[in-house]
Amino acid sequence: MKPHDDQNPTAGIQRSMVLGCALLAWLCSGILLAVPPLAARAAVASMGVEDEASRGRWFSWYVCAFLLGAAAGGLGLGWLGDRVGRAKALGWSVLTYSLLAGLAYFVRTPEQLLVLWFLASTGVGGVWPNGVSLAAEALPGVSRPLVAGLFGAAANLGLMLLALLVVWYPISADHWRWVMLVSAAPAVLGVFILMVVPESHGWRLHQQRAQQARANAGASASGASTSVIHEVFRPPLLRYTLIGIVLGTIPLMGNWGASNWLVPWANQVQDQAELSALSGWTQWMKSAGGVVGSLLGGWVASLCGRRTAYCLMSAAALTVSFHIFHSLSPRDESFLTWVFLQGFFGTIFFGWLPLYLPELFPTHVRATGTGVAFNWGRILTACGVLGGGQLMQHFDGDYARVGQITCLVYALGIFLVWLAPDTSQVRIDA
Repeated sequence: MKPHDDQNPTAGIQRSMVLGCALLAWLCSGILLAVPPLAARAAVASMGVEDEASRGRWFSWYVCAFLLGAAAGGLGLGWLGDRVGRAKALGWSVLTYSLLAGLAYFVRTPEQLLVLWFLASTGVGGVWPNGVSLAAEALPGVSRPLVAGLFGAAANLGLMLLALLVVWYPISADHWRWVMLVSAAPAVLGVFILMVVPESHGWRLHQQRAQQARANAGASASGASTSVIHEVFRPPLLRYTLIGIVLGTIPLMGNWGASNWLVPWANQVQDQAELSALSGWTQWMKSAGGVVGSLLGGWVASLCGRRTAYCLMSAAALTVSFHIFHSLSPRDESFLTWVFLQGFFGTIFFGWLPLYLPELFPTHVRATGTGVAFNWGRILTACGVLGGGQLMQHFDGDYARVGQITCLVYALGIFLVWLAPDTSQVRIDA
């Protein structure tokens, strides 16, 4: 797909297919993102975990398994995308999370589920850097704020899909394994991507230039691969890598370490007050707000500037989260409305990140750099989530008290973003 082929109908179809498959891969990843908050509490209850504090701790461990697995997959499969192609790495990522999540249907202990969930999550981690890089390079003429917003919204649509299924078919300790079969369904998409989706012109062109440069210099392929994988950790890119990690960690920790407690909190109240499908609607409203916020994240960044937008997002997310955990209960009539607002402001970052992070890195390390920035954020977030699990023990299963403390992470974003460069004029070449 060459830049001058814009009027070629075949090239247009290929571009649409590339974008569609990348978005579907991330949408299906969203289904896996929804599994821990919706099903973990019921799953461990079916395996003999009875007290609420222990269920909350297991929930935090499953979230950590997801974050660490996604980080490992993002780093490894992001590097693979720079080596063998974004499309191939994307297809293998989808197959990884689908097939391993399907195997979780057969687990019999919380520990077995923890191990399989970590392994499945490596595939989710690989989808993000390869999908974002593939779309950015294969569609250089398309509005990048629009593509960034679509990526941010796609995962939330997956979250909404599973939440809606849970509303129709409620999860209980006796009836939760079906979500693992739903998580396995995207394997068909993974096979399609491997067989049909073309590689980006930008990556192919860079590979040709790199091969020519190695031939001229007499460099070995192994030496080149070592240079690629380590370049993002050396000056001059090290500064941008560290900035990307910080700016990726804050919304990740806010989402996974703070607002993610909303769904099990609602599930607890649902059991106590016999409120049908409250947890499913809580996840649905949070994700619905996330769809709208993600679609607007890239546009807000373009209109206000990258740094101003991030600062405003952080202030809004902090305000809404603080109000929910300090002043509301899942029993309140206004609870779901505020959950929608939290989803909007807490997830608007994920329309900003696909726009900003690729702008920090040159083409030959873009998938690696984007994956490192986002996935080291996941590693740091996992540490924060483990801290939340300890707070659950300390506060004897009080979800609101845990949320009151963990949501303060958004305050860091208000100030730290001003250390980042303004990349508004950076162009992503084909």
